Amino acid sequence: MGKRKSPNLRIGIIHPDLGIGGAERLIVDAALELASHGHNVHVFTAHHDRNRCFEETLSGSFQVKVYGSFLPRHIFHRFHAVCAYIRCIFVAFCMLFLGERFDVIIADQVSVVIPILRLKKSTKIVFYCHFPDMLLARHSTLLRRLYRKPIDMIEELTTGLSSGMGLSDLILVNSRFTASTFANTFRSLHSRGIVPEILYPAVDIAQFDGPCSYKMNFLSLNRFERKKNVALAISAFAMLRNNVDGSSGFDFSKLTLTIAGGFDPRLPENVENLEELKRLAETEGVSDQIRFFTSCSTATRNSLLSECMCVIYTPKDEHFGIVPLEAMAARKPVIACNCGGPVETIKDGVTGFLCSPSSVEFSRAMFKLVSNPALSANMGEAARDHVSRSFSRKVFGKRLNRYINDVYDTGK
Repeated sequence: MGKRKSPNLRIGIIHPDLGIGGAERLIVDAALELASHGHNVHVFTAHHDRNRCFEETLSGSFQVKVYGSFLPRHIFHRFHAVCAYIRCIFVAFCMLFLGERFDVIIADQVSVVIPILRLKKSTKIVFYCHFPDMLLARHSTLLRRLYRKPIDMIEELTTGLSSGMGLSDLILVNSRFTASTFANTFRSLHSRGIVPEILYPAVDIAQFDGPCSYKMNFLSLNRFERKKNVALAISAFAMLRNNVDGSSGFDFSKLTLTIAGGFDPRLPENVENLEELKRLAETEGVSDQIRFFTSCSTATRNSLLSECMCVIYTPKDEHFGIVPLEAMAARKPVIACNCGGPVETIKDGVTGFLCSPSSVEFSRAMFKLVSNPALSANMGEAARDHVSRSFSRKVFGKRLNRYINDVYDTGK
């Protein structure tokens, strides 16, 4: 991508639910960075709770417009995918016919809106794929497979329709792992030479410039969802008792584990998973040493990061994972699974440890830090330097701006 003068473009971004999470963080960062490059940015979504959102969405740096919040997210806790499609389709139509004209539209996560966005012939379309949705959904029963079959077909079809029938002008993914999964999942697209570009999410380094200490506290940051496998952090922490108590007379009771993350009381899984984790802590005999924070603010999250000795990141085959970047930006090493996105962001043995997803392996890595207090600080400094060089929001913004300019210039 060559260097050129950047035009001031009208850019629309469509995202299903502008709450708190890794995907939402990326959208907020994209909007902020594109606005900083002089573009006029509008974010369109079906839901935006001003009491449960990233503070930057209220700052006025870009506009947030909500359409379709009255539409259901589910029907008796079922049909989430269909409801998400309906909500996004409604947002897309409102975006096109109630809003202003856009030079480029970024469609995030849900590809079904791409043919609708193509109704505006002069608008360029960029689709950001965090991960194929068909792989995130459960196909455990015949009824579920029948339900998902047309949805999965629509996802593949709308992600890469032939040119002139709905093809996005550019497809972006968040990691090499997702790019590989994209090719293996959407084989018909891969066979036609549709290959996505990689745009890594980023982290705002400056927000972690405050005081930094290394207390005897491990921190887990994740949404309260079973797929995040936070139970692994609790089991590994409990197993750490045997290693610590048998070495140098160290008192295990001095250690704590803090579990914090996104929590939406509207979602039954969030509520159920929190109760499951609390019961597990009781069963493992460590409930007195574990604290739970639900839907903590950015300030609280940053405070927790500033004081912990390490971040425990437990999802298996996570397609990227923004938490490891935030932890390393805060000068904290990360213990994560040796698969998926963390393999591309964490330097094993330098900025953290990559382990098999077992409580034994995680516990061993935790013990290395407990037994050598200076190690967390040394790894933390290396982590900060690594993220600053490769995953800062400024680097992300420059790359995204180049992609947008290239797309806009194509076919002019």
